[in-house]
Amino acid sequence: MSAVDYEKFISHSINHFANEKVRAGTWLKEEAMNKSKEAFERLLPQGLNTNLHYLLSIVDEEQTIGWLWYFYDDKNLQKEAFIYDFFIYEEYQGKGFGKSSLLALDMLAKDKGIKKISLHVFAHNKRAIQLYEKMDFEATDISMSKIL
Repeated sequence: MSAVDYEKFISHSINHFANEKVRAGTWLKEEAMNKSKEAFERLLPQGLNTNLHYLLSIVDEEQTIGWLWYFYDDKNLQKEAFIYDFFIYEEYQGKGFGKSSLLALDMLAKDKGIKKISLHVFAHNKRAIQLYEKMDFEATDISMSKIL
C-alpha cells in the first residue's frame, strides 16, 4: 500500500468502523469517532510501517479499488492471520473482486506458512457474511445482544 492509499484507507476505515459500531449497538454515536480513532492508533501505532501488520491495496489494472489489512505473527502457534479490514470500493462491489482478493490472500498466506485466517464481521453485514461463507469461512464465536 502506498502512502497515498494509506491516507484514504485510514480516513475511510476510522469513519466506517465508528459507524458500524454504532449500527451494531456497541458504541454510542457521541463516543464512536473517538473510540474508533483510539482503536486504530493502538493497532497501527507506526501507521503503514507497523510491525506484523500488512496493508495491501487491491488493484484492478493500475487503479486502487480497495484494500486488505491483516495481522500475522509467525510466532503464533496456530499460524493464524487475522483480517482487520477488507474493503472494495462500492462501484466495484458485486463484480468478483472480493472473491478474487480473498483467493489471492489464500495463496499469499500459504506461501508465508499461514494455516488459518480469521476475521470479524458485523452481523448486520449480510453481503460480507455471504462472501465469507462462499470462501469457506465458518462462524467460530457468536456474540449476541438485546436492546431493552
